Amino acid sequence: MYRGQRIGVVVPAYNEEALIGRVLETMPAFVDRIYVVDDQSRDATAARVSEHAAQDPARVVLIRHEKNQGVGAAIVTGYRRALEDAMDVAAVMAGDAQMDPADLPTVLDPVVDGEADYVKGNRLFTGEAWKKIPHYRYLGNAFLSLLTKIASGYWNVADSQTGYTAISRRALAALPLGKLYRRYGYPNHLLVMLNVYNFRVADVPVTPVYNIGEKSGIRLRSVIPRMSWLLLKCFLWRMKEKYVIRDFHPLIFFYTVGALLLAACLALGVRLFVYWGANGVIPKINALAVMTLLISGIQFLLFAMWFDMDHNKHLNRPTASPGVRRGHSTAPPPRDS
Repeated sequence: MYRGQRIGVVVPAYNEEALIGRVLETMPAFVDRIYVVDDQSRDATAARVSEHAAQDPARVVLIRHEKNQGVGAAIVTGYRRALEDAMDVAAVMAGDAQMDPADLPTVLDPVVDGEADYVKGNRLFTGEAWKKIPHYRYLGNAFLSLLTKIASGYWNVADSQTGYTAISRRALAALPLGKLYRRYGYPNHLLVMLNVYNFRVADVPVTPVYNIGEKSGIRLRSVIPRMSWLLLKCFLWRMKEKYVIRDFHPLIFFYTVGALLLAACLALGVRLFVYWGANGVIPKINALAVMTLLISGIQFLLFAMWFDMDHNKHLNRPTASPGVRRGHSTAPPPRDS
């Protein structure tokens, strides 16, 4: 147990035979259950986990998918098992050892303290992130994090793609886990769900771990377009669920008018360039209309974002400095076996 709370850690694993042993061996002693969900690995991942489960049957639980379903589906499987076992908090740590186990108390504390229902690790908090994280992944992450802020309403979340998280039993029991996106976009989709259900989210600094033999299957050329489309759908779903069906907020009008103005701007902009190409002259009225629509559309969208930020500010817990937790000293918390 950790500070009187039963802790379960979900470890999604796919072809992680090289590093899964390290994850299990370095797992803090206060963790009550370790749910390794093997998403039909083609290597010896399951065998490695079985060896550790034989040595520590009270903690290590191997769950195997009959077919590959994606990392989101693997985490949902682990979440459901944690609910069945009455875990108070369910954390997630990847099977490739890229999450420092020393950071687990930092991730757990806001949930244990009752300050947040869901906590996300933030690898971008310190200046060391640019040096440690491959630059193309850093920039791709930053772009997706910006889109996720808009889509989810959690404007304090700066590292949307990290899988180092913790969630309360209350939130797990309330969320429709069966609808969670089953592959790489699961953390983004989960944030949108959490916002619709009005759960509090905290962002805490964690240490990025790279170059330990991990292999990433992420290809930004395909991931970013797919994720952008997913986030657009999630955004529209959140607007409908939160600001139309469950409650009403005038920001819907601001977003709608802003989108219509920018669509008209695009149409007139195309006409302007076609006319310019055909006649060699830019029609002044057309150019003025394009600029007016562009400025007005952007203003409407920015006002809508501001309204959304203000409406959700009570769900955002301020980011704490490394090693400092609100209401606690900087000394390491006690660990119960």
